[in-house]
Amino acid sequence: MAEIQRLYGDSMSCTLEKGDRGVFDVLVGDDLVFSKHQRGRFPSNHEITDAIDARRG
Repeated sequence: MAEIQRLYGDSMSCTLEKGDRGVFDVLVGDDLVFSKHQRGRFPSNHEITDAIDARRG
């Protein structure tokens, strides 16, 4: 979350929601951009910010 805040400042907000069973999903708006459950791993460096940039245009 710190990386997202550093890169995008106030133009984007991050919310951490408590889950269960090791769920780690990242959404941009309503679009799922990363799912640990689907991929079987945590994201690599910059994978989330690359996905955000792709959605933002």
